[in-house]
Amino acid sequence: MTQEQIERIYEAYYMRVFSYAMTLAGDRAQAEEIAQETFFRAFSRQRKFRGESDAATWLCAIAKNLFVDERRRQRRHEPMREELPDAGKGLEQEAADREDSFRIHMALHALEEPYREVFELRIFGELSFREIGIIFGKTENWARVTYHRARLKLQERMDRKL
Repeated sequence: MTQEQIERIYEAYYMRVFSYAMTLAGDRAQAEEIAQETFFRAFSRQRKFRGESDAATWLCAIAKNLFVDERRRQRRHEPMREELPDAGKGLEQEAADREDSFRIHMALHALEEPYREVFELRIFGELSFREIGIIFGKTENWARVTYHRARLKLQERMDRKL
């Protein structure tokens, strides 16, 4: 791959990969790091790209793997700490928000694969159903049906826990 080709790919896909990393990480600095590392790995391992999917989908898959690896490393080295509630919110509202958020995360965590990953790629990763299908080696319709079933399963779990 020539330097010119690498630069064209970088310019064409950087913002998409960065945006995806930003939705995963929620932190600009970490998203930039993930995006940079994604392109480094893609260009240094170009023989692994078989052309079976769109380049953007392939790059986003690399970014997702980097994010997951980084989270695992952080969890191993991060001590448990108590967070103080936001002074702008009442303690009751803060507790309710945390409880709702916790319930949603618990329901999502309990969701079996591939439902959980399809849901996360669609909602947090903002990927199209076509791109999700490509990641899984399935059809766009499979991704739509799986996402719909994931939503129904999450809603069912949330309703049961009320």
